[in-house]
Amino acid sequence: MNKLKQRAIISGTLSLLLANGCSLKNTDHSTHLRIEPAIINASPAPQSILQSTLLVDQEDFTPATGVSSQPKDSWQYLVSLFAIPQEDNARIDKAVAWYLAHPKHIETIQARAKPYLYAIIKEVEAKGLPGEFALLPAIESGFKAHAYSHARAAGLWQFIPSTGKIYGLEQNWWYDGRRDIYASTEAATSYLKNLGELFEHDWLLALASYNAGQGNVKRAIKRNRAKNKATDFWSLDLPRETEHYVPKLLALAKIFANAKHYGVDLIKLDHKPRFSAVNIGSQLDLSLAAKLADTSLNELFKLNPGCNRAYTPPKGPHRLLIPIDKVDLFEENLASLADQDRIKWQRHKVTSGDSLSRIAYRYNTQVKVIREVNHLNNNTIRAGTYLLIPLAQGKISNNPFIQASQLSHSNKHSTYIVKSGDSLWSIARKLDLHSRDIARWNHIRLKAPLPLGKKLIIKKAKKITKKYTQRKSVIQPIRYTVRRGDSLSTISEKFNVRVADLRKWNKNSLGKYLKLGQKLKVKVDTTQPST
Repeated sequence: MNKLKQRAIISGTLSLLLANGCSLKNTDHSTHLRIEPAIINASPAPQSILQSTLLVDQEDFTPATGVSSQPKDSWQYLVSLFAIPQEDNARIDKAVAWYLAHPKHIETIQARAKPYLYAIIKEVEAKGLPGEFALLPAIESGFKAHAYSHARAAGLWQFIPSTGKIYGLEQNWWYDGRRDIYASTEAATSYLKNLGELFEHDWLLALASYNAGQGNVKRAIKRNRAKNKATDFWSLDLPRETEHYVPKLLALAKIFANAKHYGVDLIKLDHKPRFSAVNIGSQLDLSLAAKLADTSLNELFKLNPGCNRAYTPPKGPHRLLIPIDKVDLFEENLASLADQDRIKWQRHKVTSGDSLSRIAYRYNTQVKVIREVNHLNNNTIRAGTYLLIPLAQGKISNNPFIQASQLSHSNKHSTYIVKSGDSLWSIARKLDLHSRDIARWNHIRLKAPLPLGKKLIIKKAKKITKKYTQRKSVIQPIRYTVRRGDSLSTISEKFNVRVADLRKWNKNSLGKYLKLGQKLKVKVDTTQPST
């Protein structure tokens, strides 16, 4: 008997002993993942799909009851893996009532989960986690792989940027691992497994920590111990969001485990893989990939939401999730594709007066992309040389789902086109706005570089003319001491000023390199927060 079947039988036995399984619940409220370094010992998300349990296969599952050897419905199979004991609690009951009053929400969750559920169950099961954890994406994102919150959390599991980086989820112009179904699921389950070990497999405390951070939970436990109070989840004084978060998951699981009792129809979903990961070896145009797989570009983006652009990242990960019934065709067509046909390139001859920013604007790309594909160490280019510019073969240059969900434009909003030398700080001064507002409206980081020609949404009605009314500001000169790892670029981002201004203010003291302990003059607008 293999380990997978043995685990399934053990899970079934446990569910019988626990009287028809356990109860959990779900919410439509997106949260962001907080993490603290105390237990960060997880390996980064693997770069090869061959190293992960998310590599789907055709293996049949033996149901936990042992009644049949055929694969069963995914929702039924998931219920058989539930391992958290059901309990009576007013908070759970309240959440159950909410779900029952919103049957459309439960229906929507099931429909959205369809492409991903099998793979998520496989990974949850492989990590030895309670089956209820496979429902967490219903709480975090409503099973929307392209979900993006106001706190800049992204993907099914709603990783914030910093946590994603800790767990090896790359985030760049080409790709966001937080939305990668494979990478983010591996990272989230690794984190949940760590939390389970930290709290000695008290899964409610692990869930609370997933939402609030283990530091908050540990401090709540410490406070209760000092008062000789119980330290279980229900007895702790936790953030209000967390106090509702855990009951919502328990409530959703309770409904799924007792669907007939609650009059809820579970959509039949054959427990089999919906996609398989294919190693593509190197960069590939996604429009071409869709043709090779005889599928739509939208379907390909749906399975590969981590791709930001119309082609896969040049430095990887070099894998694509392909519909299971199209894998053989895709692999056959890919094998016959010549290397030079994977990406359509524009050969650009550099002329006098050209700059990387102008070239990037012309081809709707970014300076760092041109530098990356042409192996340039800096922005210096010479007239007469040639640059390779990647071009999409289809009409779509960016992920359409990201454009629709994260960059919602309105005709009522003005736009501002980024010009040479612009920063969020300088634009905010011109338009009498706050840089943090502009960053929020456009879903960009406060210190993010602005590509030349980029259109920014401006929600406050302002007539944009050549002469801008200068916002009254309070400029205060300060002395900044250079620290280890500093550069003019990082200092400019810290205080929302331009590198050119730093050079001008310190022209008599700046040498070729910054020196540790060196004092720099910085003119700070005190009405604008620094980073």
